[in-house]
Amino acid sequence: MASAYLELIRIRFLMMLAYRVNYYSGIAIYAINIGAYYFVWNAIYAGKPELGGFTAAQMSTYIAVAWMARAFYFNNLDREISNEIRDGSVAIQFIRPYQYIVVKMMQGLGEGIFRLLMFSTPGMIIASLLFPVTLPKDVPLWGLFMVMLLFSFLINSQINILIGLAAFFIESSEGLMRMKRVAVDLFSGLIIPLSFFPGWAERTLEWLPFQAITYLPSSVFTGRVTGEAAIQALGVQVIWFLVLIGPMMWLWIRARQRLFVQGG
Repeated sequence: MASAYLELIRIRFLMMLAYRVNYYSGIAIYAINIGAYYFVWNAIYAGKPELGGFTAAQMSTYIAVAWMARAFYFNNLDREISNEIRDGSVAIQFIRPYQYIVVKMMQGLGEGIFRLLMFSTPGMIIASLLFPVTLPKDVPLWGLFMVMLLFSFLINSQINILIGLAAFFIESSEGLMRMKRVAVDLFSGLIIPLSFFPGWAERTLEWLPFQAITYLPSSVFTGRVTGEAAIQALGVQVIWFLVLIGPMMWLWIRARQRLFVQGG
């Protein structure tokens, strides 16, 4: 069974490789995003040595790392699941000898690996040449960041699956998917680091899973969070990954029962 799931990763990777135009345009889009945010934050700093706990150099690196990390953890599993529910093809998944949720995770991982190799790596190289991005030389830090990046993917995928499964219970999930995308980009720290939010908002967001997607791994990578605090940041990701398993499986069980009832 494990080999079957690995094959799903390979197939999705090859499917992504077939769309070469998306590959080249993706690098350009992420480079433009990094450039736009770099100049905006450069204007905001206006010579100030530090804002929101970030130095100007750390913010430049944070922007590049956050967007390159997004290239890896981003996927459209919510839309895929919603479409399969809408056209009825999800029913076929029930008779196949594998777990539907795990299948979607593996497909998302295949896409993520493609983006990591084909988007993030060349994109980071380009960003390092164009902008003052400081990459750490500490090998263990790179290892910790890669582990945290994996959990970023897992947590984001769990949220996407939850939103996708909601299509079983509502007539149209388009608005919910749009709201989720805005919430993830904003509250994860991709657009604005959480330390720039008002105190009450930052404390509130610390109780939500979004910070574990972008803010925590990017803060560790830039050196803003170090030592024991970095390990604690990883611990927060692990906790959210485990917490989200419960509602995801509960919603999947309810969705299966609903489908059986609708099917007679």
